[in-house]
Amino acid sequence: MDFPPWLQRAIQARVDEVSSRIEQDPDLSRVRGETDEAFEALFAGDDVEQTPEYAKWENHYIVSKGIENERLYMQGLRDGIQLTVSLLGQSMPEEGNTKA
Repeated sequence: MDFPPWLQRAIQARVDEVSSRIEQDPDLSRVRGETDEAFEALFAGDDVEQTPEYAKWENHYIVSKGIENERLYMQGLRDGIQLTVSLLGQSMPEEGNTKA
């Protein structure tokens, strides 16, 4: 099932908005800064993958991607629940309007 183009555009706009907000998050910025510092230290040695600097960079990188993915997932979950509730609220008749 394909979503209508207007819904695809709305979803993409929301993903762009949430991604932008996450990019500016102070905690994630701090972790990214640490990741960048560790990455720069990588090139100080010859055998990059065997250095402690590489392991440090790799750990920071994994943590930063994990935080980013978790926040994207949680926001998507909240948005999905909100959309579902909104759609169900519009499609279900109000209790006071139904005849017994």
